[in-house]
Amino acid sequence: QNGKSKMQALGAAMRKLVQICFGVVKHQNEYCPQVA
Repeated sequence: QNGKSKMQALGAAMRKLVQICFGVVKHQNEYCPQVA
């Protein structure tokens, strides 16, 4: 089985959301996703 387990994937998603939240709080502005 390739890829990550369910818990690893969930942890990665939670980590990304937490980083977004901290970035918004740190810079005191609304979240605007970067479009590549």
